[in-house]
Amino acid sequence: MGFGFIELIIFNLYLKQEIIKMKHKKITGIQQLGVGVEDVQGAWAWYRKHFGMDIGVFDDEAVAELMLHYTEGKSRKRHAVLALNMQSGGGFEVWQHTGKKPEKPNFKPELGDIGIFIAKIKSQDADKAFAYMQKEKLQLLGKVEKSLDKNKHYFIEDPYNNIFQVVENDYLFESTKAYTGGIYGAIIGVSDINKSLQVYQDILNYDEIVYDETGIFDDFAALPGGGKKVRRVLLKHSKIRSGGFAPLLGPSQIELVQLIDKKGRDIYGGRIWGDPGFIHICFDTIGIDLLREEVKAKGFPFTVDSANSFDMGEAAGHFAYISDPDGIPIEFVETHKLPIIKKLGWNFNLKNRDPNKSIPKWMIKTMRWKRVKD
Repeated sequence: MGFGFIELIIFNLYLKQEIIKMKHKKITGIQQLGVGVEDVQGAWAWYRKHFGMDIGVFDDEAVAELMLHYTEGKSRKRHAVLALNMQSGGGFEVWQHTGKKPEKPNFKPELGDIGIFIAKIKSQDADKAFAYMQKEKLQLLGKVEKSLDKNKHYFIEDPYNNIFQVVENDYLFESTKAYTGGIYGAIIGVSDINKSLQVYQDILNYDEIVYDETGIFDDFAALPGGGKKVRRVLLKHSKIRSGGFAPLLGPSQIELVQLIDKKGRDIYGGRIWGDPGFIHICFDTIGIDLLREEVKAKGFPFTVDSANSFDMGEAAGHFAYISDPDGIPIEFVETHKLPIIKKLGWNFNLKNRDPNKSIPKWMIKTMRWKRVKD
């Protein structure tokens, strides 16, 4: 057997491995969490000041033409801003209806109600972050507690009735002056955790159950409805995610909460996507065409699909949505282009990149040039 033949065998094995790598979609992290508000610029200014969400990725006014599944079959005018925090974590997509009056829920959402109830954000030091917010006289709910996984956390309500859980986590992409980082995950109310795991565990790849407990929990006591008996399951991904912006997005977690004695109310009942509250959770994804086949086979077909590419002014890519078993919108975005300096035409071109290789950290750090200073 000649040496050339051996080389051919090795090459074929390598090629086979490369094909195997692309048989499945790849989720690189939580890209952003949608926050519906009544005043996009006012809300973003508050999130810049108190949460350090000061990297402006895009600021775009347009019509949401493809979201008909979630907007009563009508195209909706909107103004959206995507903001990031360089410490790490997903961004905030601050979103405002401009073609209609944003409609608030007609009840105060409580623990166990159906939908994205709380956004998790990171902090290098929960005690310092709490002390800062206390000094700023923000609406803190309770005090710093330890969760069932022994990590420190606390809750804060913004001026727009959205609740955030500040969770201590030591992953850091780049130091900033802020006391908190970006999106770390969410607490999501569901009607049946076992059914919901088909999406959050099997499709979103949160394959590790950190805890699965039922009871009334002290660290939830300060929340609206925090004295109710619930089942809570905390999920995380066992493997470090890679590809694209994974170094910036970092690790994340999802906590599912289910009321024991009755079914929770639908937070978006009688309202539409984009109205005030947490409207969706979005995952940075490579291989949406592969994902399309996977979710269809698992019984959660795309409800929205931008097909080839969308354009949000300065950014472009491919996005799609599915609904979890309770109808909660989950977005996937495969980024094709992301601007660095618009005037110079500098941007990240992510098309045809090796899905297993993340963008070099020094390149991601150029995002700091898009910082908005107040």
